[in-house]
Parts: sequence; C-alpha cells; structure tokens
Amino acid sequence: MCPKTLVIVNPESDRGRTKKRWTHINEALRAFFKEFDYEFTEKPFQAAEIARDAIKNGTELVIGIGGDGTLHEIANGFFENRVPINIDAALGIIPSGSGSDFSRSLHIPSDPHKALQVIAQSRSNLIDIGLARFYDHSGTEQERFFLNITDFGIGGEVVNRMNRRRAQGKPASYLKSLIATFIRYKNKQLKISIDGTELPEKEFMIGAIANGRIFGKGMKIAPEASLNDGLFDIVLIKGISLWEFGRNVRRIYTGSHLSHPKITLFRGKSIEVQPLDADKEVLIEMDGEQLGRLPATFDLCPLSIAVKGVLC
Repeated sequence: MCPKTLVIVNPESDRGRTKKRWTHINEALRAFFKEFDYEFTEKPFQAAEIARDAIKNGTELVIGIGGDGTLHEIANGFFENRVPINIDAALGIIPSGSGSDFSRSLHIPSDPHKALQVIAQSRSNLIDIGLARFYDHSGTEQERFFLNITDFGIGGEVVNRMNRRRAQGKPASYLKSLIATFIRYKNKQLKISIDGTELPEKEFMIGAIANGRIFGKGMKIAPEASLNDGLFDIVLIKGISLWEFGRNVRRIYTGSHLSHPKITLFRGKSIEVQPLDADKEVLIEMDGEQLGRLPATFDLCPLSIAVKGVLC
C-alpha cells in the first residue's frame, strides 16, 4: 500500500531551474507513485507550514524538491512545540538546489528518477536533528531545527555575500564568494562551551556544528560525522592566511583537512557560543541559509526525524 504522499516544490530553487525541471520530475514521480499531491512554495518558510499541516492530516511521506534551504524548512514542519508530530512520517528528497549538500550524506543521486528509486526502495531511517537558538537581525530570539550543518563566522558572511549577488542577478559561487570574503574577514574572539566544558577563549575563523558531513557545495568539513550517532562533530578552525587556505582548500573537499594544526575536532551534544566583543556581529549560516547571529546554543535531538536514504 502506497503511503499518503505530498510533494513540496520550491520552484525558485537552483536559481529558478527547478520550475523548468518540474515537467520532467512530475513524469518521474508518476512512474513511482500512483497517487500524490503537490504544492509549490511562494514565500519564505511556507514549506514548513505546508509540511506541518499535511502531517497533521495524515501524510506519511513528504518529498522535498529543492535545495538545502527547502529541506531545512520542510524538516521544521515535522515538529510542533519541539515534538515530532508523527515519528513515522518520513522525508524524501529529490535534490534540486545549487548545493544540495545534505542529500550527499544520504547518498541520494541528483538525477530525479534515481532519487525516486531511493525514496521508493529504501526504508525510513531515523536520524538526529539539531535545534539552534539564536538571534535574528532585529535582535529577536529565534529557534530552528537544522538537518545538516550550522556554522558561525566566515560561513555566515559568505552566504550573506552570495545572497547579495543573487539579488543583483549575478552568479554566486560558494568557493569564489569564500575567497572574496576571506580577503577582508577578521577572525572573531569567541567563548565556546561543549557539554558544559568551556574551551580556552580564542580567535576563530569558523566553527561548524555538523550533523551531516558536507557543506559549501561539496566541502567535506566534517568527514567523520554520522547522522545517527547521537553526537555533533564540532570543527573549529583558527585564523589562517589566504595563502594557507589556498594550499589546503583541496583537503577540505577530500575531507583530509582535520590533521591541520589549526583545525580541531570535538564531539558533543550541546554547544554554546558567545562573541566576546558584543560590538562585532558574528553571523551564523544554517543548512545553506543566513538566518541570524550569535550568541547561540545548539542541541542535538537524537533520532527525531525519519528520512529516505542510505546511512553508512
């Protein structure tokens, strides 16, 4: 018996290419599902509302078509008051974003037909999810779940730069934006606590709170991270020069960078991060979206959402 299925489509993902792909994706969907409903999003965070209402009304499988930001929204719709609405409801993914990094940790192919084979043939796997409490740009405290990775420091600045370029109709490569941001970026003095233990106060370029392994369109920032081990991988990178970065950037794509002397890996369930200089804004990026700033806390919620994919 086929599960009651809803497909949520972000037509503007991947710079509007998803809208053009929809006819092909729709045909592929009909090859795997006899019945399904679908809705297109029209505004930010609407996907969460659509998913939440659908699950409350008995939907068992929500398939997201878009990038990491779209999946971020849909995943938040699986919860109400921090509690899963239906722990048996599952998230399926057809990658259609500029990065689509979370799907890589689940070994989901980018081809829609092959992605649908994964959705149809793989069992639902419960995975961990992160809960972030932070401040938006108006100074209001916010709370969001995240599937993949949240980072603070230069990563937030990079996504902010990419958003500005897209708003101007310009291409926005993550790597090129990272290099451009790097040139003027000043490292941040931060106070970090992991599971109640304070780290020595230091300057950091970036800190990544990783549930998944990959961000930044293919960078394996946390190559050893697992989606179901009950722990975050916390990767902290001290200030490095542009020359050092150029020498080592390939290692981030291969996941061999953790041996660098300025990179430290921790594991934990609860992280608190505060900037030591309140006058210097430290941006955070969550599942590919620039949503706010520090101070923030990040808590792991073990085995709280079911996904269709391959865990290893």
